[in-house]
Amino acid sequence: MNFNWANPYATVRTPVFARNVVATSQPLAAQAGLRILQDGGNAVDAAIAAAAVITMTEPCSNGLGSDNFAIVWDPESGRLYGMNSSGTAPAAWTRQYFERKYREPQIPLRGWDSVTVPGAVAGWSLLHGKFGKRTFADVLAPAIEYAERGFAVSPIVQDKWVRATPLLRALPGFAEHFLPNGRPPAVGEHFVLGGAARTLKLIADTRGEAFYR
Repeated sequence: MNFNWANPYATVRTPVFARNVVATSQPLAAQAGLRILQDGGNAVDAAIAAAAVITMTEPCSNGLGSDNFAIVWDPESGRLYGMNSSGTAPAAWTRQYFERKYREPQIPLRGWDSVTVPGAVAGWSLLHGKFGKRTFADVLAPAIEYAERGFAVSPIVQDKWVRATPLLRALPGFAEHFLPNGRPPAVGEHFVLGGAARTLKLIADTRGEAFYR
């Protein structure tokens, strides 16, 4: 029997209307965004909350060390804002740097020298500072809660986890964090990210400064 996890309850629904909609690839993230809206937050607060939760509940597809893009319409000013917080190259990254360190002018596939400076956290802080209504700590609270108390691993996330396992095992720091029992979690297994919870709390307390300095 083939079970369709993408549409487990294939029934006809009646039309539903609402003032606000939150759409994500992960139900827990969408629920976090809705929770922020229900608590008096605005669309930017909800978007940041959902994005932060995804970094916890889809750890093999998303992460804090990622990029961030946004287009925001501000009805008060009547202006459209765009933000590109994709990672920039570190200042020390020159052709000579890579030639000295790796004996060739190429960026390695793994390690610190393979990634740009992550822009997501700085983007969250910038967006929230200009448009947010709730406190930054309030917006990150759902992600901290899921990291600290854990969440049930969904089928699609578990599949990505299994696919990433060989790479995670090859990287000791990642294996300790994402394979604490030496294996990927099973579907429905309760998974806790204690280290990530502590990181998110520091990000919330410092508006992201602790992530970079």
